Amino acid sequence: MLNTNPKQCPAHLLEQARQYSAVRTVVINPVNRVSLASVRLAQDEGLIMPVLVGDEARMRAEAAAMGWDLAGVRLVHAADEAAAAQAGVALVSRGEADAIMKGHVHTDILLRAVLNRAAGLRTDSRLSHVFYMTVPGSCRALCITDAVINVQPNVLDKLHIARNAIALLHALGCEEPRVALLSGTEEVSKSMPSSQDAAELVKLAAMGALPGAVVEGPLAFDNAVSREAAEIKGISGQVPGNADVLLVPNLESGNFLFKQMVYFMGATAAGLVLGARVPVILTSRADPPEARLASCALASIVHHNRYGAAPVRATA
Repeated sequence: MLNTNPKQCPAHLLEQARQYSAVRTVVINPVNRVSLASVRLAQDEGLIMPVLVGDEARMRAEAAAMGWDLAGVRLVHAADEAAAAQAGVALVSRGEADAIMKGHVHTDILLRAVLNRAAGLRTDSRLSHVFYMTVPGSCRALCITDAVINVQPNVLDKLHIARNAIALLHALGCEEPRVALLSGTEEVSKSMPSSQDAAELVKLAAMGALPGAVVEGPLAFDNAVSREAAEIKGISGQVPGNADVLLVPNLESGNFLFKQMVYFMGATAAGLVLGARVPVILTSRADPPEARLASCALASIVHHNRYGAAPVRATA
């Protein structure tokens, strides 16, 4: 049942990212082969200009073992992952980098450094994570949020999560993304809190809290992704069968969903943390190089279209 076909970094994402200059990116604690290989691949594709922050001896040894001499790459020594996270975030705070990439570091340690008020990377938004899911052979993408950070979000949390996802889609050129507020039912029920949250979010969207998007729910998963299923059930609207964003009820449901797409459908999951002053590239430890490359491409597009002035890459 597992899909064993080779993973693909979506061509349309790479093509869009290649329009822009490489993003100065601090890589936190890339002291193992997987993280260094991902950095090298993204650099070779012209997506990032890496600054490696970690134990310098280990980084050089691992790079040498894979035939990378690190010529022209800036290295900043840090004794352990906590020190690397703090040092990397400090570089961004001083304006010496424009994005953060997770290397061999625990997510909670990295995010704790990002959220430290002294670092100056916090905004008025709550941090949330988005997986930009693509399937080989298709240009269609589906965003799943939040499957990594917010465990059991309330209505206000979900409002921030929706805003971050909408901003991501705007950066990608989708002027009015369709957001499906998922639940186990399309009916509002006291016995299913996620359906009540969805109804409240729809009201807030109608009041202007989520501009630049079409927000509908509650929607069961089948209604969100299948127009046929929605029609059979008599569910109308712009989102059913056409969702760009699936806002899941909680982390567990989102985690199951994105991993099901990866392992059963061969999907590539590009992962970003949004809501900070700069994009944070955050993928699963088990992700292949293609997913990490796609995440770097996504971060470049977001940086240049949301955070920066979108300088175009020079051509010969």
